[in-house]
Formats: sequence, structure tokens, C-alpha cells
Amino acid sequence: MCWNTSSAFTPVGLALRGTRTHKIVRTLGDAAQILIRDWPCDDGEEYMAAVKACVDAISGQIAPEQFREALLRAADEAGIAALTVVRR
Repeated sequence: MCWNTSSAFTPVGLALRGTRTHKIVRTLGDAAQILIRDWPCDDGEEYMAAVKACVDAISGQIAPEQFREALLRAADEAGIAALTVVRR
């Protein structure tokens, strides 16, 4: 399992609501934590697809970049602003 794979997909910045509003998803572990603990709603179709894609990416069944696309669709569904993080 590759929880902390950081170079497998381009990091994503998310603007969530709440006390800790800005998150950067750098690893699959970051993504799992945000999807489970910080996501504003847990009943959307794209959200469920992103959770499944995260599990699939962690277990090596899909490429992490495929998960990233699912995460972006879920963010759009939830009204969460998502930005590509550019490394220096």
C-alpha cells in the first residue's frame, strides 16, 4: 500500500469550509484523511467515487493520477475550490 506516495500525482489545494479551510493534498494518505474527516458532505455520487478511487490507488489497482481526477470531480460536486499546486 502506498499511503504517502507524493510524486505520483500533482498536488491539489482545496478551499474547504470550517476552521482549517485550506488543505493541500500531496499524498494518498492526505487525500484519505481529508475525504473522511474534512469533506463537507458524504452522500454525493462523485464523493463516493473519489473514496473508492482513493482506496483503489492506495492498493495499486489504479494510477494515483486517476484518483486525482476523481478528487477534482468530487470537489466540483461539493462546491470546493481546487487549485493545482506548482512546486518551486
